Amino acid sequence: MSKDCGNHGEKKIHWWKKKKYRRAAAWVAGILVLILFAILVTWLVLRPMKPRFYLQDATVSAFNQSSGAGNLLTTSIQVTVTTRNPNSRIGVYYDKLDIYASYKYQQITLHTAIPPTYQGHKDVVIWSPYLFGTNVPIAPFLAASLGQDKNSGMLLLDVKLDGKLRWKVGSWTSGKYHVFVNCPALLVFGSPPVPGYWPLIRFQQMSACEVDV
Repeated sequence: MSKDCGNHGEKKIHWWKKKKYRRAAAWVAGILVLILFAILVTWLVLRPMKPRFYLQDATVSAFNQSSGAGNLLTTSIQVTVTTRNPNSRIGVYYDKLDIYASYKYQQITLHTAIPPTYQGHKDVVIWSPYLFGTNVPIAPFLAASLGQDKNSGMLLLDVKLDGKLRWKVGSWTSGKYHVFVNCPALLVFGSPPVPGYWPLIRFQQMSACEVDV
């Protein structure tokens, strides 16, 4: 008789503990659901939009291709990039942002770091960095393509930005998001005074950029 009572007491304690754990788990799950729901509602109300980028100017002071089998390219470009935050309640932190130029998907300049920047509501930020590449090896097919572009007098470069950003809503700041920007620049060249050396060219036509966040 006493053994049956002991087992019954142990079962009751075990049942009570399971009920307690289930109740605690339900509370935790409920709190998490409420937090996620609050974040979702806030996100939907604010309707965050990704920043807009524009290539405003590109000045090419050097675009020199070595002759022979070396296939080396030396480039010097100053670009002016404008970014606008279209959000009226959300700020943007650019924690890390690198800019470089590419030709037919091959990078032809080094990464130039843009200083960390905060962009407030509806703010516009302008950067004018220099992009350099000295004796950068290029693939043989790119060298041939450059020769064709020389003859046509037109050259399409891509100015690209790659980095991390954070959103700021009031006192809350999000985690880091990857941002990638591609700005096409169609340059029109005259006849080079020296073979392989092209004169200074300025691109001054506002061009919208593709932004991926």
